[in-house]
Amino acid sequence: MRKGRRIYLRVVPDPVVDVRAWQPWSPHEVAVRLRSVGVAWAVAGGWALDLFVGGAAHPHGDIEIVVAREQLVAVQSALPELDWFAVAGGKMLPAESAPGRGHQTWGWDREAACWRVDVMREPWDEAEWVYRRNEAIRRPLAGAIERTADGVPYLAPELVLLFKATEAREKDERDFARLLPLLDERRRQWLASALQTAHPGHAWVSALDPGSV
Repeated sequence: MRKGRRIYLRVVPDPVVDVRAWQPWSPHEVAVRLRSVGVAWAVAGGWALDLFVGGAAHPHGDIEIVVAREQLVAVQSALPELDWFAVAGGKMLPAESAPGRGHQTWGWDREAACWRVDVMREPWDEAEWVYRRNEAIRRPLAGAIERTADGVPYLAPELVLLFKATEAREKDERDFARLLPLLDERRRQWLASALQTAHPGHAWVSALDPGSV
C-alpha cells in the first residue's frame, strides 16, 4: 500500500498488516493520556457499559471513544505516538488522505506495532449530543457523558444501548439483558422513546416498560 502523510506532514509507512492486531488501552489509560485534551470525549461501546456497572463482563478486543467531529484533531494532537487511519467503505486509509470519510479513525502505535484506540467522530457539539444514525434524537451533552468515581468519562448506558439496538447481535442482546435491571425509570423512558423514533416497534421497547419487570 502506498505511503501517506499525517496531519503533521511527517511521511509514515502504512502499517496495516493485520486489522486484528489490537492491544487496546484500557479506559483509564486513555483517560490519563487525554487528561489535558481540553475537549469533551467519552468511552463508548461495551467498555462504557462496564464502567457504568463497575466491572467488566468479558475481555474487550478494542476500545472506542467518541468525540465531536471537529475535535478529532485535538485528540490526535494529544496522542502523538499514534498514526491515524480512517475506516471507510471497507478500506483503511491514512486519515489525512480521507478527510470527512466515515466516522471511525483507528490509532496505530508505531513502537508497539498495534492498534490502541478507535475514535468515533460524532455530529455533536460543545452543548448537545446528537445520535449519528438519526439526528432528531438529541440530549444536552452534560447529560450524555457520565464519569466514574475516578473521573473516566463514558457515554450514558441508555445511549450506548440505542447504538446497540440497530443490529441487536447476540452480544448486544446480552448487554441489554445485563443492563436492564440497572436502568432507572428515567433511563428506561428515554431509551424507549429513542427506540420508537429510530426503530419503531423494536423488541426492546416492551421490555423497557416497568410493568414488564
